[in-house]
Amino acid sequence: MSSPTMPIPRRSKDQSFQQSARLGQVVLVGLLLFLVLCGMGVLALMIGITAIAPGEVLTILFTEGGEPVSRIVIWEVRLPRFLLGALAGVALAVSGAMLQDALKNELAEPGLLGVSTGASLVVAVVVIFSVPIPFGTRPLFALAGGLGAGLVILFATRLTRDPVRMILIGAALGALFGSLITVVVVLGDPEELRTLYVFLVGSLIGRDWQDVQLVLPWITVVLPIALLSGRPLNLLQLGDDMAEGLGLPVFRTRLFIFLVAIALNAAIVAVCGPIGFVALVAPHMVRGLLKTTDARQVLPISALLGAVLLTISDLLAREIFSPAELPVGLVTVVFGSPIALFLLRRLLTRR
Repeated sequence: MSSPTMPIPRRSKDQSFQQSARLGQVVLVGLLLFLVLCGMGVLALMIGITAIAPGEVLTILFTEGGEPVSRIVIWEVRLPRFLLGALAGVALAVSGAMLQDALKNELAEPGLLGVSTGASLVVAVVVIFSVPIPFGTRPLFALAGGLGAGLVILFATRLTRDPVRMILIGAALGALFGSLITVVVVLGDPEELRTLYVFLVGSLIGRDWQDVQLVLPWITVVLPIALLSGRPLNLLQLGDDMAEGLGLPVFRTRLFIFLVAIALNAAIVAVCGPIGFVALVAPHMVRGLLKTTDARQVLPISALLGAVLLTISDLLAREIFSPAELPVGLVTVVFGSPIALFLLRRLLTRR
């Protein structure tokens, strides 16, 4: 007599269906964001003092045709600026998502933790005092400055896990580094001040292929490492005790995640300056859109959304007061500050 076949539990089927549906949602959102980014790219290449028709943009990109002046405008001015903005958005958004999960802090992002200001201080010293270092090594020096602030925050996690206190520590570090930047400005060459002021706000003005080539290797190497950190980030969201119980070396993992996140941010600060709030806003928008905190899904979609947000912000910075241009950092601050205040209010309400 044969034993009856055990039915597959319905719960397992439901879970498999939910996982498939969620994966399909993530793929769909990613595809839509990629299409929006491509559309923003075409728009960024079209709009400007020299308007270029969409057909001519595509002709210049994919053939040898097009007006010579239009080819120069697209290939030497607009395309590298758009690509750099997209890369910066990717790096900042992923960096912010990693820091928020690693610290379990909704307000964590390189700017509010003082990391960007620390990196900016080192770059400011290099620029103002004309320190003779190869241009390609700037991200390394920015990384050193960012790590200075990052390590303070990392060790502060052993003293307090209160998110508001963490942000206050970051604000104090930012104020300290900001004061040192002021000293550098006062002692520096007046001819370099205008360039430095624009840099300290965060800008893509005047950036070219050399800047893209400086950032691209960092993104190519560090971004895949960041995207593969989803599982340890998910464990850190459970709390230190739970993560330790599941076999995760919490302090070493958090140190590694800090290094990766700050490396992504440092490369952008070295070229574009400290562009604020993209790292804060993009991950929150993605978590709300996907209805999940799973870092394996949040990280790649945050990368795409960060690229979209920053390229849109830069297009607004270019065109709002055309022919004059604003630093893109001013635009991101205008749109990001209210969201930061809302998140801070929500944190204080929970206490």
